[in-house]
Amino acid sequence: MRVALFATCLVDTMVPQVARATAVLLQRLGHEVVVPPGQSCCGQMHVNTGYRREAVPVVANHVRAFAGAEAIVAPSGSCVASIHHQQAAVARRAGEHALADEAAALAERTYELSQFLVDVLGVTDVGAYYPHRVTYHPTCHSLRMLKVGDRPLRLLRAVRGLDLVELPAADQCCGFGGTFAVKNAETSTAMLTDKMANVLSTHAEVCTAGDASCLMHIGGGLSRLRSGTRTVHLAEILASTEDAVSPHQATTPAVSA
Repeated sequence: MRVALFATCLVDTMVPQVARATAVLLQRLGHEVVVPPGQSCCGQMHVNTGYRREAVPVVANHVRAFAGAEAIVAPSGSCVASIHHQQAAVARRAGEHALADEAAALAERTYELSQFLVDVLGVTDVGAYYPHRVTYHPTCHSLRMLKVGDRPLRLLRAVRGLDLVELPAADQCCGFGGTFAVKNAETSTAMLTDKMANVLSTHAEVCTAGDASCLMHIGGGLSRLRSGTRTVHLAEILASTEDAVSPHQATTPAVSA
């Protein structure tokens, strides 16, 4: 299958290794990966902060960049949720009905990484090897908007060498929420404190998730505690193989906010 990679603006600018890991993983599974030029933001940051009119040209750019793609995959539950639940609605509300129809059609071909692997490709064992104690944080948008469910856990359970430990109160938000962390810093910090306490209670070496944004938030807090627990995106774990990682070396340095 020819897969178009939507890197997302945050991954592209802050953690490009996540996009590379996604491409490596899909290629290892036998698929052609292309990165359409001109791609940018999905528009979520505009919509979530009330700039719906300003989001329309962003949506138009996204639709234009991925027009004709057979399947579109992004390593972000948050951005894929926005594509599914916001893009067409924003365009239609602005009276851009043709754009709304195109956005809705594009959403039908757009998948979060774990959904694409499990639902479209029908695989849970991707041949990964990651000899570390890992806990998984289900991000709010992937859990509540996109209904990713246990797909990431099914993928992680099939990774050889990985010791998966359950995260207490896993469904509680980490407190990031984009501009929420800026506008409500004290509340965000309190939520992060709870999330970090739960992560540390697992004694995991690594906290993983399907969204780099949440991992930046959690990883930033953990690094300030000098806890030694790192954050690594799900795509990087699934892209790891025995040839690429040793029992004493992670694939990715900690991500700090």
